[in-house]
Amino acid sequence: MSEFKINKTFAEINKKIRDGSVVVVNAEEMIGVTNELGPIEAARKVDVVTTGTFGIMCSSGAFLNFGHSIPRIKANKVFINRVEAYAGVAAVDCYLGATQTREDDPLNKVFPGRFRYGGGHVIEDLVSGKKVKLEAFGYGTDCYPNLRHEAEMTLKEFPDAWLLNPRNGYQNYNCALNLSKKTIYTYMGILRPDATNANYSTSGQLSPLLNDPYYKTIGLGSRIFLGGGVGHIIGNGTQHNPNAKRSENGVVMGGAGTLSVKGDLKQMSPKFLRGASITGYGCSLNVGIGVPIPILNEEMALFTSVSDDQILAPIVDYGLDYPQGAGGPLDYVSYAELKTGEINFRGQQVITSPLASYSMALEIADILKDWIKSGQFLLGEPQDTFPSVPFSGFNSIK
Repeated sequence: MSEFKINKTFAEINKKIRDGSVVVVNAEEMIGVTNELGPIEAARKVDVVTTGTFGIMCSSGAFLNFGHSIPRIKANKVFINRVEAYAGVAAVDCYLGATQTREDDPLNKVFPGRFRYGGGHVIEDLVSGKKVKLEAFGYGTDCYPNLRHEAEMTLKEFPDAWLLNPRNGYQNYNCALNLSKKTIYTYMGILRPDATNANYSTSGQLSPLLNDPYYKTIGLGSRIFLGGGVGHIIGNGTQHNPNAKRSENGVVMGGAGTLSVKGDLKQMSPKFLRGASITGYGCSLNVGIGVPIPILNEEMALFTSVSDDQILAPIVDYGLDYPQGAGGPLDYVSYAELKTGEINFRGQQVITSPLASYSMALEIADILKDWIKSGQFLLGEPQDTFPSVPFSGFNSIK
């Protein structure tokens, strides 16, 4: 017998989506619903909570099949707009990584490097409908005699194009500052000396995995908003670590969970897939992800009611501790405080800046909400769950 007073299934919620009776709110709205009604009545009323995040996600890329040339080629080197794609897959398959730089990029030889164009920018150009220049080089075999193939192609002309990202949507992340005496250039942005500024990421209370901290409704096969189209979670991402420190409400206090995701690149939009240039660090890709959380019971109502003041980010020194793999968090700070634009660190007022866009995350959550309410988007019940840690449940849910 279930320990919960409210019990719903994916099938029951999908039936409500089909018949138009489903109740959907975004994660920001769910905070007010649960505060007003309590978790049991909130779970009775609400069927789905939508989440969203939009920011730089380095572990991203595209699997591309560029089709057979005449005569055929077995490519062992592939360049798209002079950005190398990994060709050690099959004759005309390649993987274009978001952080791959252009062949002629000076990198950090003139420091700090600008990294104006890389794999993430190629992906943005493709979903924008622009032509890209493909160059493929082979070594010649009896079945694949061609040694070189060049073509100008749009995304439509690639037989297959998938966004396939090994690690996206970190559950939580660091607040980065710099205790050294010089300005440093990092993947967390430019950090001034003596803790002059601090940068943070994730969308806090809208962030997908912060609304399902024990991955109870998310797993292999979950349908999601991905880059403006529909995608799927294909497993936990690399560096997934459910054993991170947690606060009393179960919310992780560090990076913890991650997502591995896949979707049809031809459905996607440059609004939600944007190339990024990070001064002194490299190229990347801004990715938009939205995950629907089914409210199966009152526990999930409580989880999806987490607010910025209840989510703590670790403050980490990127001047010495992080690059040397030494030390631990210097302190913790709530997202509510981070979002004010200033935090107090060791008696010093430090200016804060987000690397993830909350407004874009909210737009993604609302688009997903509209898709579900209009019956266009059904929930995908996960066929396998993520590695997690035991959760004994809330002491009392009233």
